[in-house]
Amino acid sequence: MNTPTCFSLSLTDDVAHLVMNRAAELNTMNPTFWRELDELLTHIHLAGKARALVISSTGKHFSAGMSLDTFAGAITMDDQSPEGRAAIFDLLTDMQGTFTKLENLRIPVICAIQGGCIGGAVDMVTAACIRYASSDAFFCIQEINIGMVADVGTLQRLPKLIPFAVVKEMAYTGRRLPAARALAYGLVNEVFDTHEATVAAALQCASEIAAKPPVAIWGTKQAVTYARDHSVEDSLRQMGWLQGAVWSNAHVREAITAMKDKRAGDFTPLSALQPFKSLG
Repeated sequence: MNTPTCFSLSLTDDVAHLVMNRAAELNTMNPTFWRELDELLTHIHLAGKARALVISSTGKHFSAGMSLDTFAGAITMDDQSPEGRAAIFDLLTDMQGTFTKLENLRIPVICAIQGGCIGGAVDMVTAACIRYASSDAFFCIQEINIGMVADVGTLQRLPKLIPFAVVKEMAYTGRRLPAARALAYGLVNEVFDTHEATVAAALQCASEIAAKPPVAIWGTKQAVTYARDHSVEDSLRQMGWLQGAVWSNAHVREAITAMKDKRAGDFTPLSALQPFKSLG
């Protein structure tokens, strides 16, 4: 993996911390951003070393969303033929897949959000598991303000996180949703006075998650994501198969013993993965 230019990645005590580092550009999302994020998430997923992932940012804003320069030439959106419009579908599917990797990552993802979380950034954070925000944070479905429909996950995931009428208000008007209202609606888990406190809280939460048996966290993420999109009956059936696959008497004994002894548990990490196409 090449050294990224839009991000820095560190791993401390089983917690991965991915930081967007283009503050001067408001951490906007250009093609390099998408490529590097996709590569970094794939690396984290395959390595199996991290037990939780925190995503934070630098500067005044978490991210101002898609770089407008991208539409000026880096990405071709040909609306002059059916073939060109079909290619738009395939392009969006590829972009959507990068943020879906956050949802499908084997570990929980926590976002620490400051300032503006705009356009594509809303697409990204709605694919995370937990969101913390600083008091100056706000969320904006910016796409409607520039004459387009939000298309990389916001309109699909946000209605499962906050009231439908609020989603419609944001999507139709492009109004900002401030941190306090985001907290009241349940979009963010907690609001903090400063960006530093927000990141610290995200890292603390990740550390707590990392102290649990990784395969039990993996199973829990599988179950809650499945339950979001399926009936209770289907989800209970899936839970039976899932628990049968990941149950470990040893992990339960170790967790209980560690709790009684007031010490950290000793749990097996997730296995590293090797893509099938790399075998042979």
